[in-house]
Amino acid sequence: MIRKAKIADVKRMHKIINNYAEEKKMLARSLNDLYEHIKDFFVYEDENGEVQGCCAMHIVWEDLAEIKAMAVAKEYNNQGIGKELVLKCMEEARQLGIKKTFALTYVKDFFVKLGYTIINRDDLPHKVWRECIHCPKFPDCDEIAVLKSLE
Repeated sequence: MIRKAKIADVKRMHKIINNYAEEKKMLARSLNDLYEHIKDFFVYEDENGEVQGCCAMHIVWEDLAEIKAMAVAKEYNNQGIGKELVLKCMEEARQLGIKKTFALTYVKDFFVKLGYTIINRDDLPHKVWRECIHCPKFPDCDEIAVLKSLE
């Protein structure tokens, strides 16, 4: 079941995300970052009520939102959970009147299958890079930018 994240979900989300970060498949997230942005997140909860995946939709500007921190516990991979989480975030963006979503990713093929197009990172507005200053990879970002119109 996909639902909005709660404070009680943060430690499990942190573990799932940072397992992939240790493998250099996504950027790490601090507990502080997850608590501060909890309203951006959806989670996938299994039949036992345990969080097995998460994804965030963060509004960047009047017509643009970022899909970020999408991660699914490894034992739940290849079951369509990541796709459903991203689609839920895109649905919320549409409901809010957002016209485009983007992601910065190391797994571009996942997003391309969802209709995203690979773009040059420099084509994104400067406001997108506000969080990047805190990233350990700044200014040498090696993530791939993808964009999708919601119209």
